[in-house]
Amino acid sequence: MTESDSGLRERLVDAGVELLAAEGLPALTLREIARRAGVSHGAPRRYFPTHLELLSAIARRGFADLAGQVHGKPATADPRTRVAVLARTYLEFALDNPGMYELMFRHDLLESGHLGLRETSLPLFELLAGLVAEVRPQADARQAAGALWANLHGIAQLLRWRSLQLAVGDEDFAPLLDAALAAHLGAEDGR
Repeated sequence: MTESDSGLRERLVDAGVELLAAEGLPALTLREIARRAGVSHGAPRRYFPTHLELLSAIARRGFADLAGQVHGKPATADPRTRVAVLARTYLEFALDNPGMYELMFRHDLLESGHLGLRETSLPLFELLAGLVAEVRPQADARQAAGALWANLHGIAQLLRWRSLQLAVGDEDFAPLLDAALAAHLGAEDGR
């Protein structure tokens, strides 16, 4: 791939990221991405043979952004605090980037084996599972982390749909996050 090929490939992904942020997942068509990138509607197929491969490249960018936010947080030695920071970062990312968030976790729409998507998404889960193992060494860390992640995902989705605000009467997700962490990690005092 030449430098100009690499540049056009990135420009297509950039256009897709911008379109996703502006208009959401339903607007993410090859034709519209090509138009926004300033190329013919057939040009994306040279770099992304299928629409799913282009969507996967866009999602990979989202996972890289989320990972950058997670790893950019100040370090702390306490694993429970690190889980809480990771969980808060995840919820904030979901609420600040609804289109990207929706795409990232739609592995039914993505070419998960292509373009390093698994290699980009799974390290975040492994980080969470490792931290959960430190907090709850007696538990099956992958299962406990999966349950916590599912809970966080549900909180994010229900907040985005404004269902939780209606049900709990609060815009702040901190009490819900605290409840989820206590449910999956146990009480902070170890009980």
